[in-house]
Amino acid sequence: MITSSPPVDMETSTSVQLSLRNVSKVFPAKGGIPFFKRNSTSNFIAIEDISLDIQHNTFVTIIGPSGCGKSTLLNIIAGLSTATSGTVDLDGQPILGPGPDRGMVFQNYALMPWMTVEENIRFAVETVYPKLSKQRLQGIVRENIDRVGLDGAEKKHPHELSGGMRQRVGIARALAIDPKILLMDEPFGALDALTRGFLQEEVERIWEQDRKTVVMITHSIDEALLLSDQIVMMTRGPAAKIDEVLEVPFPRPRNRLEVEQHPEYHKLKAEMEAHLYRETRFVEQDRIKVKA
Repeated sequence: MITSSPPVDMETSTSVQLSLRNVSKVFPAKGGIPFFKRNSTSNFIAIEDISLDIQHNTFVTIIGPSGCGKSTLLNIIAGLSTATSGTVDLDGQPILGPGPDRGMVFQNYALMPWMTVEENIRFAVETVYPKLSKQRLQGIVRENIDRVGLDGAEKKHPHELSGGMRQRVGIARALAIDPKILLMDEPFGALDALTRGFLQEEVERIWEQDRKTVVMITHSIDEALLLSDQIVMMTRGPAAKIDEVLEVPFPRPRNRLEVEQHPEYHKLKAEMEAHLYRETRFVEQDRIKVKA
């Protein structure tokens, strides 16, 4: 993994921040009790035996076919869901539920429709830091509005904003609470192609400012290659596992044109395409068998 300025302290950057060990998630049938049998007809094994270490200051994307448990895994890291077995630790402490050390950006924005841009961001900060002075609170809100390029839109409500602007609010709100890691669940999935491409580059720019650890779900190979230090490729579900973790060697800061001209770009893209095609083909074959 190659990085460039701003410099990152090597002792910090090479230490594990987020550690998953043998994580599995089983969804039982109604009234049932979870148990581990791959061929069970009553329980659904979403993910099985996931182990992964994520270092400080890295941008990690998770990619895989639909239904492979990507969101399930992210929700476990966020504390919104509990693993059936295994452990998830953040800086050596077990994750037992949601917390302000993890900021979340959702695909559907999840903004308060009756609040303005600045009120949405302020509400998040006030909830996490209720004792902040009014001056400090306003400073944090202002800083994060500027960070995502929403200057001039502070008093607008979500319905007055484009999809890209709404997602900027979601990113600003997540960053404003100063989390240790940022979790992003297909944050550009609801956007048109042009807006998506522009916001991807904005996220790259924002990430360069303080290089928080990011774990992001995406279906886009190009998006993963543009943004990631590591790409976690998952197998098809049920009982999805990690197939491989790719190291992305493109220097930072990045722009799309330079990334696409890197000698490793097409090799990595072809490997990811082959993986997704293979796993998706198996999913479709299973669906055909079920219908038959």
